Amino acid sequence: MDFKNIKFQVDEGVATITLDRPEFYNAINVPMAEELSRALELCNDSQIRAVIITGSGKAFCSGGDLKVMQEGVKTKQLDKVIGDITKVLHRAITDLRILPRPVIAAINGPAAGAGMSLALACDLRIASDTAKFRQAYTANGLVPDGGWTVFVPLLVGLGKASELVFTDPVIDAQEALQMGLVSKVVPPEELLVVAQEWGQKLAAGATFAFAQAKMLLNSFLLPTLETQLEKERQAMIAAGKSEDSREGILAFLEKRTPQFKGR
Repeated sequence: MDFKNIKFQVDEGVATITLDRPEFYNAINVPMAEELSRALELCNDSQIRAVIITGSGKAFCSGGDLKVMQEGVKTKQLDKVIGDITKVLHRAITDLRILPRPVIAAINGPAAGAGMSLALACDLRIASDTAKFRQAYTANGLVPDGGWTVFVPLLVGLGKASELVFTDPVIDAQEALQMGLVSKVVPPEELLVVAQEWGQKLAAGATFAFAQAKMLLNSFLLPTLETQLEKERQAMIAAGKSEDSREGILAFLEKRTPQFKGR
């Protein structure tokens, strides 16, 4: 299958999906999210027994494409642009969760906003020691999406999740490990080697049992996740109508401090 925004390859039963917009730090736009869903659908093939998701270049994923959102600001259709992106992104997040294969995030660099959500939606996470994590939404006058408000509280607790929402710190790989956001931190040159080792070990394992176990985890998670994804999408659309979101996006792109007015 021909992809333009991702790379897809299979090696000895392990599929690797690489987000491939390095010049934009693998920012998510509608075509990339659609291709991600298509790639995850391919991973239902019985010959594929484990999946790795990583990024090309310096970043894992910088989040939603703010340059696309800038066009929404110019045309006064930011809420529609946000609605379109979150619709396909949330479908990809759901596809990732219902895929009956273990999915490993190999986080090679910054994972911000929706990129952080995508990494946390995976079953296992390995990070390069150069990786960084940032909630990033509220700093731009937006609200978390991609299941962020489900995955982060489950992984780090409500108090820490609230801290990340309201103070928006940059989290380095070691802190992410201590917080439980990732399972392992390795040097950059070892990241894909270790991820492939994990993938091969999973591929050689009891994959039927893995699928059933993931289904059980999802039976707890999915009802909340699916409801929350729609609530996040509606909240993002509402945020897209605010003056603060327009100011936040323009300020980020213009590399200046935003002047928020609370409306």
